[in-house]
Amino acid sequence: MPYKRFFPLALALAAAGCGQAGGDGAPGPGAGMPPPEVTVVTVQPKPLAVSFEYVGQTAGSREAEVRSRVQGILVSRNFAEGEAVRKGQSLYTIDPAPFEAAVERAAAELAAAEARHGQAARDAARLKPLLADRAISQKEHDDAVSAEAIAAAEVKAARARLAEARLNLGYTRVEAPISGLASRSLVSEGSLVPGPAQLLTTVVDVDPIWVNFGIPDNEQARIQKEVEAGRLVLPKNGAFEVEVRLGDGSIVARKGRLAFADVRISPATGTREARAELANPDGRLRPGQFVRVVLKGAVIPDAVTVPQRAVLENPQGGGKLVFVVDEKGSAQPRPVEAGPWAGGEWVITSGLKGGERVIVEGVLKLAPGAPVRVAGDKGAANAARKPAAK
Repeated sequence: MPYKRFFPLALALAAAGCGQAGGDGAPGPGAGMPPPEVTVVTVQPKPLAVSFEYVGQTAGSREAEVRSRVQGILVSRNFAEGEAVRKGQSLYTIDPAPFEAAVERAAAELAAAEARHGQAARDAARLKPLLADRAISQKEHDDAVSAEAIAAAEVKAARARLAEARLNLGYTRVEAPISGLASRSLVSEGSLVPGPAQLLTTVVDVDPIWVNFGIPDNEQARIQKEVEAGRLVLPKNGAFEVEVRLGDGSIVARKGRLAFADVRISPATGTREARAELANPDGRLRPGQFVRVVLKGAVIPDAVTVPQRAVLENPQGGGKLVFVVDEKGSAQPRPVEAGPWAGGEWVITSGLKGGERVIVEGVLKLAPGAPVRVAGDKGAANAARKPAAK
């Protein structure tokens, strides 16, 4: 497409060459025609807000696996798949009957241990005055004291077993470890759950939600070079504002922030991994979505911009060029280096300076060095225009 714009230009050059003079030096039939009328814009450097856009994928800010801590038969599932659950909400119920029996058994063992301890304590108390009267030996008294201590230890062990039994009974109620969206259930009622080895489901926290994306290494190097040269200013401490665009082009109303940027470059993708975070109370964003991540907050301090229609492809050696009106009122081609787009304009990184007049309308009928008549100057409007985002 860009080269089609040069067919009229080439014809104009050929016509200009044929019309300047005949073979004997006489004026050609095109001589004496008035110079073409063009519209120009006067270049005015100005601060320009720019943004950077990348492909990203959403992910939950927290993702917890739901597992049973005890083995048993699953008797019920207590949540709807894909729906929101609260922290502590019951998600599954393991058959509690065997664990209730274990609690009763542990309670009985504790009662027996406490009875033995009481008997041993009474025996030791009766023998203590007898030792003072030398009615029993020291060994008999020491055996009674040791029996009391052993009985006391057995009581502690029995209490620990009862606490463990009660804990396992509580584990038959499998609860959500965090609040979020419940995923698909991987087990059904009647299944034998072997314990922590079996994943039951997953709960994902989507408020806030994360958006993971990668910054290409070559772009990172280019940005760093522009910053070091003073041609680009990034927000302080990397505090970019993040805008998220969905696959249909719509923009998520809530803005986010850049939460993490890795110092390493991934050898697999050649990108620097980064992560944005934004509020998602309505759950509009779901984990796994592909989105566009737009980082805002960078500024080009003295940006030179021209309308896109003023920039042509350079037929000699590639690159781009524009036509400027020199002091003599002639149209001169000027090779330029174009950076990113900013709204409806090109950012020109080199080749132009402030005050120069760039032709924006009438470009296709120009010949290099030909005189032109300037019909209008859009420089004032260009200078008053607000900085445009990329």
